[in-house]
Amino acid sequence: MEHQAAPVENGNENEAARGPRLREIPVRLMIPNIITVLAICAGLSGVRLAFDGRYEMAVAMVLVAAFLDGIDGRVARLLKASSKFGAQMDSLADIVNFGVAPGLVVYVYALGQARSFGWIAALVYAIAMCMRLARFNVMDERKVKATWQSEYFVGVPAPAGAMLVMLPVYIGFLGIPASVWFAYASAVYTIVIALLLVSRLPVWSGKSGKQRIPRDFMLPLMLLVVLYAALLMTYTWEVMVATVIAYLASLPFGARAWHRTYGTITVGDQVDMPQPGPESEIDRNL
Repeated sequence: MEHQAAPVENGNENEAARGPRLREIPVRLMIPNIITVLAICAGLSGVRLAFDGRYEMAVAMVLVAAFLDGIDGRVARLLKASSKFGAQMDSLADIVNFGVAPGLVVYVYALGQARSFGWIAALVYAIAMCMRLARFNVMDERKVKATWQSEYFVGVPAPAGAMLVMLPVYIGFLGIPASVWFAYASAVYTIVIALLLVSRLPVWSGKSGKQRIPRDFMLPLMLLVVLYAALLMTYTWEVMVATVIAYLASLPFGARAWHRTYGTITVGDQVDMPQPGPESEIDRNL
């Protein structure tokens, strides 16, 4: 009788290892994952629209994908529906929406005329985005973090990278012809953005709770946000070009502010971190 009980236990373990059945998953846990899937669909649809020559719609779909990808985590926290499965889905969606889709849209619109060099630039950007996201996941999972990590990213964040890399497309929409020289310049620019993604440049995140806005500035700030939204809807591509230029111009100031406050610590280093073993060697290098 003892020998007959073991197969039953093993069968239960094997069944459990396959994961929960669909009917056992609460609906609220599925909502963030549905948003993530919709973001992936939007990003890939943007690629298809680019190949069809509908570039404005392609860019719009990539931006929609970035928006959906940005809110799925917040929706998960709001619904208390965070899960390891959702985290893995979100990471994969980030690669598609911030790496593959923008890279291919820029390639189809501008980089293709640079032939092999343009394709290499698109590949470098996509791989750099993968590396940037992998480094972010590694740093986010560390139990002990440096104090500056609540205020700064290491390298340009993924959503900003997707917005920045499509600058050649925004410029093209303003009437500048997509010539061969424009394609080569766009390829060089794409590689520069890829380097910013994997760099150790401290980039202000804006998510720290330490910053406070004076009450007298609240209404003017809200009016500025409304003005920006109105300009974006009216002069979309002009505003996008200005936004990219302003963001790039702000990077040196953010790095300078970091060095003033945390200059004695090397970017990427951890405070009071235990000595890693051989299995953590890759994590430390990232």
